[in-house]
Order: sequence, then C-alpha cells, then structure tokens
Amino acid sequence: MNCVLVGYGRVGIRTAQILDTEGHEVTVVENDPEKVERAREAGIDVIEGDGASEAVLESADLETADAVGGLTGDPEVNFEACRAGNDHGCRTVLRISDEFTEDVYRKYSEGVDEIIYPEQLGAAGAKTALLGGDFSVLADITERLSAIVLVVPEDSPVVGERVVALDIPDDAHIYAHGRADEPMTIPLPRTEVETGDRLAMMAEPDVVSAVRDRIHGTADD
Repeated sequence: MNCVLVGYGRVGIRTAQILDTEGHEVTVVENDPEKVERAREAGIDVIEGDGASEAVLESADLETADAVGGLTGDPEVNFEACRAGNDHGCRTVLRISDEFTEDVYRKYSEGVDEIIYPEQLGAAGAKTALLGGDFSVLADITERLSAIVLVVPEDSPVVGERVVALDIPDDAHIYAHGRADEPMTIPLPRTEVETGDRLAMMAEPDVVSAVRDRIHGTADD
C-alpha cells in the first residue's frame, strides 16, 4: 500500500517504521524541521509543510495514495488531512485524544474511516501488565499482524452465516464478535452473522483488503 502519514511524532514515527518494514510505501508530511530531518535520517520520504494545507498534501501525490493517516496531536490538522484523503478516494485514519466529548467525537468520526486513541491503547497495555499479563508478547503479535474490526453492512454476503465458519483467507482469524450495541465476546459455534454486527480479526497485512472486501461484499467473483 501507498500510505501518507501527516505527523512524525511518537505515533507517526512508530507507524511509519512498521509500514516501511512491511514493505509499504510511506510518505510523511511534517512541519517541524527537526522531525523532518529525523524522518530523512530514517530513510522515510518526507514533505516539509503544514499537513492541513491542501497544496502541501497535493505534493504528497494523493492521487496514487491508498490511505491517509492524520497522526499529529492536533485533531483539526488531522481532520483536514483526512478530508483531503477522502477527496481522493483514500482510506482515512484520524488520531484523536480520548478526552474529547461525544459530540466532538461524532464531528470527526463522520468524515473518516477510522479513529484511533493512542492513550486508550496505552491504558489497555498498562492494565494487561498490571494484571500479570505479558503485554510485550501481544504488542509483538499485533506489530506483525493487523488487528481490525469490521461492521457488517446490510447487503453483506456473510449475513446468516455462522461466525466460526466464515469463508475468509487462512491468514485471517476472527477472535471476537458482537452485536451492534453489545460487548464483544468469543463467538459461539452456532452464532450467526447479522447486519450491524462487529467482527474483530487478526490478519496478515497483505490479506486485510481481501477480508474487508469479503465482509463488505465487494470481493471479485
């Protein structure tokens, strides 16, 4: 995939490293000269400029990009970056702080594909470690695999099928399922997929698109 990341702070750096290691094309947009130099030293393509500027984002060649991530600490910048990505048909991911109200969350979520909360992920890791779990093992697994949650649309071809028997690539595994407004749990053998269900999966990065197409009903016949 060709990914454009706006922001090369603590979240952007790690995201760029992982994507680059997996062989994806990565372009960073950053306005801090020191961070720009840091990206160049890491061998990452970088464009120096304001990530909220349409002209700067255009120089990142969004026409050929598959995904745009707004990963700065400023949600307004992130939102503008994602809006530009949407205009070019890119998948969009916006970083936000979990301290925002539901109204603010709704404002941002309506214009992007996914919202991420680094603070929430950090808290989950701390909880796991405090309760005696080895979070480093989980982190290692999720660094090599992609953890995704897909919502089943009304016209999905998997509606009515048993969750545990879904025809998905061997490199993808469903580990949790939940109805629209219910907690996610390990799926029972007879649980059938309904419209609006959420399916949590672990997948090899190169099969994520195939899994998404299967659930959303856009896979090639």
